[in-house]
Amino acid sequence: MSQPTPSPVKSLRLALSGLEVLLGRVQNGLGADIERALDLIESNAGRLIVVGVGKSGHIGAKLAASFASTGTPAFFVHPTEASHGDLGMIAREDVVLLISWSGETRELQDIVAYCKRFGMKMIALTSRADSLVGRAADVALVLPQVREACPNDLAPTTSTLLTMALGDALAVALVERRGFSEHNFHEFHPGGKLGAQLVPVRDLMRTAGLPLVGVAAAINEALAVLTKASLGIVGVIAEGGALIGVITDGDVRRYLERSADRSMKAALWETTVREIMSENPVTIPPDFMAVEALARLQEHSISVLFVEENQQPIGVVTFLSLLQAGVA
Repeated sequence: MSQPTPSPVKSLRLALSGLEVLLGRVQNGLGADIERALDLIESNAGRLIVVGVGKSGHIGAKLAASFASTGTPAFFVHPTEASHGDLGMIAREDVVLLISWSGETRELQDIVAYCKRFGMKMIALTSRADSLVGRAADVALVLPQVREACPNDLAPTTSTLLTMALGDALAVALVERRGFSEHNFHEFHPGGKLGAQLVPVRDLMRTAGLPLVGVAAAINEALAVLTKASLGIVGVIAEGGALIGVITDGDVRRYLERSADRSMKAALWETTVREIMSENPVTIPPDFMAVEALARLQEHSISVLFVEENQQPIGVVTFLSLLQAGVA
């Protein structure tokens, strides 16, 4: 006798089937309406105002935050508060995103009337094109009417998932349209681990007392710099200042092992760093993000990187400094 399917699995299957229906709708007609909505948001001189009540309100607040953090000025206005003075927060150059699954949410009526009166553009995110918001909007993004994952087909579950998914899709599409980069993203996310990962290397690199020696320097000079800097690496520079090689403490150890039969004077004072340096060192530019520096360190199994600009070493960044900054 087969075992009954657990409720969570049933719910997930219903939710996934709803997403599949939405994807089919996007590929067969809704995509054109999405492009129209994106054009409206991208071309407006104001902000994107997101409104909704209940579960739609919670989704709207989240979507407004997502839009704002990815380069589209946006904020959430609660319809009830709007009817008691907050309508003044909506300017004529703004675009209003109305979220209502039924499309008949009574609390949205004042906002719809206000927008019609003063000519604000509206986008509806609803499941009914013939509803109040569907008819009033300049662009209606009509979601498929699918069964809720709730066993009673009542609690907003699949419907909220579809609403959130399409709202996030709009935000992501605007990221691509605006060319919103990782560096732009960091401007809006300076705190926490994510902020640390997106900090440019120039803000974390060490610039004072860089461990550098000229290509004609003797090995004992490189050893002195290596010891003083305590970074486990020395950069070798040409006459013009270009970084042409590095020497690590491992390079020195291996060299000394090979030179056991030589005199100390010959091995340390009469041999130049060119003899033991590693050419074409791994470097990183100063505008790379900290997370990219960490990835390069891990890729090459090294603990220190020289930061290079115009072929000149301008700093060093270490695995430990990135960890201390909260990058990993």
